[in-house]
Amino acid sequence: RLPSLERVVLVPYAGTAAENAAENAAENAAGNAAGNAAGNAAGADGDLAAVKQGVWLADFLAPFAGEREIRFERLPFDHPLYIMYSSGTTGVPKCIVHCAGGALLQHLKEHQLQADVKPDDRLFYFTTCGWMMWNWLVSGLASGATLLLYDGSPFVGRGSILFDYADAEGMTHFGTSAKFIDAIAKIDLKPRQTHKLAQLRAMFSTGSPLVAEGFDYVYANIKPELQLASISGGTDIISCFVLGNPNGPVYRGEIQCAGLGMAVDVFDDAGRPVRGEKGELVCTRSFPVMPIGFWNDAGNAKYRAAYFERFANVWCHGDFAERTQHDGFIIYGRSDATLNPGGVRIGTAEIYRQVEKLSEVVESLVIGQDWPPGNSGDVRVVLFVKLREGLVHDEALERRIKQVIRDNTTPRHVPAKILQVADIPRTKSGKIVELAVRNAVHGAAVKNVEALANPEALDYFRNRNELLS
Repeated sequence: RLPSLERVVLVPYAGTAAENAAENAAENAAGNAAGNAAGNAAGADGDLAAVKQGVWLADFLAPFAGEREIRFERLPFDHPLYIMYSSGTTGVPKCIVHCAGGALLQHLKEHQLQADVKPDDRLFYFTTCGWMMWNWLVSGLASGATLLLYDGSPFVGRGSILFDYADAEGMTHFGTSAKFIDAIAKIDLKPRQTHKLAQLRAMFSTGSPLVAEGFDYVYANIKPELQLASISGGTDIISCFVLGNPNGPVYRGEIQCAGLGMAVDVFDDAGRPVRGEKGELVCTRSFPVMPIGFWNDAGNAKYRAAYFERFANVWCHGDFAERTQHDGFIIYGRSDATLNPGGVRIGTAEIYRQVEKLSEVVESLVIGQDWPPGNSGDVRVVLFVKLREGLVHDEALERRIKQVIRDNTTPRHVPAKILQVADIPRTKSGKIVELAVRNAVHGAAVKNVEALANPEALDYFRNRNELLS
């Protein structure tokens, strides 16, 4: 519908129509290869015709075949580069405008100084094109790295496909999510015994907090000599606030350090820096990759409300975090998803860390339910669990889950209710959506369900009789 649209350039997924037709012709021994070839070409033409102003990449480049020099435009440092959209599961997505200079400078710093990406390295991140890690990955070209891309399920071959890829392509940097690491740990995958991973120097994890046991798993079962960097930032800054240090030690359960040039700290409710205590992750000074603003945001009103209302002139990111004695960081979950039973603030990751120890549990999601109903003054903790296929939640498993949580945290962390669900809703970048589930449990509307990869999973949380008592 764009009135300014001039061309849509299509890149053939598996070669041109002619190449596909030739492959079919070579493989088809039944004598009807010519018909397959014609049908394949016609199908490709049909795909092209279905796209307004569509043109194949080869045809688009043909007029420039004789040109060897690329012409670059000189533009201001803060020239708009990307509009990044937040997940939008709690309202209309934020439309975050990032500038070219800030994004490039930040990514070069993170790649070269904090991830040790060098020319001719082979950089991989398992990501969709809609997640900011895609943009982060693409910037690896600026450091002279080769990008490795994968489109498909990471659990092909019982979770070994990405490690097969690492061996085949000499992968040096392996980027993934904490959920992937937890999943392959649950199925007891041991790539160290089945793959060489000779060139692999670093492994990155983000999307959700990587629990201490995830660190143990990586070093015991993937490779003991690599740098495991749990990293955390967001779409808001298209980069990281806290991430790795290739020259420093890795402590289990901790993100190694703050980003270079980033005045990152943790504040208590009164806006005072704290160490060894949980609080709000903040950045107290400006940095090059701060957004230009939000698209169509008059006077930057929404932009300032999103990050600067909590503490005057200080970026408050919305993560519940702790700064450790090693100057590392622990992320306990999103601040707006923290639990407050009896007025005590609990990060959701504190509960996930304990539940993920149980082999019966594939995945879990925890919320605070207003209790008694209609009482906004207090909540009770409700835990939803997705169990291994064939398992059913019973009293024995419930007692075990509660005991593990009680023994390793506090009585406040123990859920008042534990319920089994068939699936857990997540965004298209794989993040579970605690606030959307909380809305569903309370009978409130879930906005922008289009942001979810599996919106039908919300039905497992609505109108649960178990939550009425």
